[in-house]
Amino acid sequence: MFQVLLNMKEINIINREMTSEEIEQMDVGFDQLSLEEGVEIESSDTISFVALDGKTFIGGTSGQAYKNGDTYSGWFYLKDLFVEKKYRSKGLGAKLLKSIEKQAINLGLKHIYLWTSGDKALKFYKRHEYQKFTEMENWYSDGSSRVGLRKNL
Repeated sequence: MFQVLLNMKEINIINREMTSEEIEQMDVGFDQLSLEEGVEIESSDTISFVALDGKTFIGGTSGQAYKNGDTYSGWFYLKDLFVEKKYRSKGLGAKLLKSIEKQAINLGLKHIYLWTSGDKALKFYKRHEYQKFTEMENWYSDGSSRVGLRKNL
């Protein structure tokens, strides 16, 4: 616990998880700050696609289309793209990626970004015209980097 004097009043700073009510209060505060700064409140729509072999899930992709008010910001965050091991290197990942990119374009989004790591993933996204915009070295326990990639749609 830390103590700070603020206007001659003692404020305690405690290391603990926030309650759901405190998180809600913080979110409302961020929304109020956005409005004070002339920015409409941010929200997002989730977009996802699944790949099925019969009724069995074998892969999927999902992400967030961000909006300010009712208007999309122009950016899509690709959160996940996964294909089960025995179905990899057969074009399924590319089809999932193209499906979600097409949906983002249909919403009027102009850009897409994601976080990834590993040589295979980086080569995959490079083949699909993604470019690195940042790298956080030694992110993972094996010393590999977390890489931010983006693409204009």
